[in-house]
Amino acid sequence: MKRIVVGLSMVAALYAAPVIDAVKVKSLAHVKSTSYKDIIHWKKVVLYPQTTLRLNDKRANELHKDAKAKVAYVGALTDGKRVAVFLRWKDASKDVYRNDASDRYADGFAVQFAKDASDPKKLPYIGMGSDGRAVEIFLKKAYKRIYEPNGKGDVAHQVNEHNTNLFGKQLKRFEKEVDRLGKHPYAKAFVSEGFRSMTEIKDGSIHFSSDMRYWKKSKLWNGVIVKPIKDLYSKPSKGEYAIAVAVWDGKELERDGLKRLSSWIALRLPHGHNKALERVVRERVKGDVKAGKSAFEANCASCHRTRDFKSAPLYMAPGLQNIGGQATVAYLRESIVDPDAVVVPGYNRNSHPNYAWYTLDSGKRHSMMPSFKSLGQKSIDNIIAYLQTQKAEVEK
Repeated sequence: MKRIVVGLSMVAALYAAPVIDAVKVKSLAHVKSTSYKDIIHWKKVVLYPQTTLRLNDKRANELHKDAKAKVAYVGALTDGKRVAVFLRWKDASKDVYRNDASDRYADGFAVQFAKDASDPKKLPYIGMGSDGRAVEIFLKKAYKRIYEPNGKGDVAHQVNEHNTNLFGKQLKRFEKEVDRLGKHPYAKAFVSEGFRSMTEIKDGSIHFSSDMRYWKKSKLWNGVIVKPIKDLYSKPSKGEYAIAVAVWDGKELERDGLKRLSSWIALRLPHGHNKALERVVRERVKGDVKAGKSAFEANCASCHRTRDFKSAPLYMAPGLQNIGGQATVAYLRESIVDPDAVVVPGYNRNSHPNYAWYTLDSGKRHSMMPSFKSLGQKSIDNIIAYLQTQKAEVEK
């Protein structure tokens, strides 16, 4: 078996189309984020700032005004029962949740699985799914264990370590016991079909594990999510999943929708053969970018903002500044010719207050955007070619 060791400086040499091959191993029962690192087939994935909406935090928004994309490496393993998705990315500082500060945010990552990738041209809305196109999301945040009352009358370990009379080895033993009794790290699973529909899975219907470790010397985070190959919320189609990954940087005040996010990626299990999915996630439209820019200005720029066009009222419609790094050609085409096909089920409060994104008719949502099918395939291809150029510069 070919062994690959990845350094984040090897960007150009290791870039490949976003198809991840899961390597077969004996067991994933107790896998950690640094397990099997030498046999994983790592692939470079670029994560672009999510700019469709904005957060209610002036300082955080200012920090992200000119945010760049991050490079990450993604790989996978399987033991025939479970699949493990590994993520490795650079972060200059280790930021964890603390119980003594309300303005500190944690580094973290997420892995998203499309519930059904059998029709790749109709993958869910990237990031949070869409009505009838659910996603399963596994979220992991860096969390320092803190002691909490356990109902057993134990108050001795709620004392701050500086208020104990312990030193040296005794203090280390005290800290280990606090850690053992403390709150478990932040690791959650969700199912989502659009804005404000994200629901945590708490009924025990899925069993997963996660791990997240920071290498201080190389300033590198390592994360892993391990889940059953097939569960109630996602399953492979012809041996392949559609997945997306995201990371949060606590130092940059990232949380919730303020993050860096990939496009859809094909994750191939051994003997997987969903060629249609692979074509969709790799597709680059053949179009005239210059002509597409002109067509976008004439037909779209009055509502949508891009990196070139900023005259539309802020969030009158979703921002498209990084759409080229996060949407497939199929999704862009569907959005242009049939805007009603994907209408997120929860209205976002940060959109422009005077411009609703959809209307309700007998309980059914209809996009306020008209169909532009009449432009014809050539013009639509040109617009898509232009939109694929809309993405942030990648960090070096």
